[in-house]
Amino acid sequence: MKVIYRINTKLLRKLRTPFGVLIKGFLPDNKDEIDKILQINQPPIIISVGDRVSRDLSKNQFSLRLIIIDNKCMRKKIEPKKFSVEKIFRAKNPSGTITDEAIKAIREALEGNKKSQIVIDGEEDLLALIVILHAPKNAFVIYGQPNEGIVLIKVTEKRKKEVRSILKDMKTFRKAK
Repeated sequence: MKVIYRINTKLLRKLRTPFGVLIKGFLPDNKDEIDKILQINQPPIIISVGDRVSRDLSKNQFSLRLIIIDNKCMRKKIEPKKFSVEKIFRAKNPSGTITDEAIKAIREALEGNKKSQIVIDGEEDLLALIVILHAPKNAFVIYGQPNEGIVLIKVTEKRKKEVRSILKDMKTFRKAK
């Protein structure tokens, strides 16, 4: 496993701000609002990043093409959930990093065109950036904003450009243990 990107203090502060549209509260309380946004935009695929948001979206009948989880909620281990998927990938991704394994798993899952899940050994938080970079235009990436709600990001060329800029600012390392 090779660490490709590592978060720094400046970017950590920046990324604590929702990267897309924040919908206050959690499912099922805001299901109608999320439904409306998705119906208007008709995304080709929906991708969830995070355990709670993935569980809630799945439970509320949202059709998720890719689910990325680490079997933790608020950094505490939780009971693994079985999702109805065709393919499961696994990758190591330590906290505060993005590894080559995680990038490869995301790319393969998106290119494979099957309903997939990626189980991360470590932390999945920063992987929404890689998903935005590799997801098709107009896809929606959905992640949970701790103690606030759900963030919806429509993948556009502008968003991809923002992600490239963020990744450029992240420190690059040669190897991790």
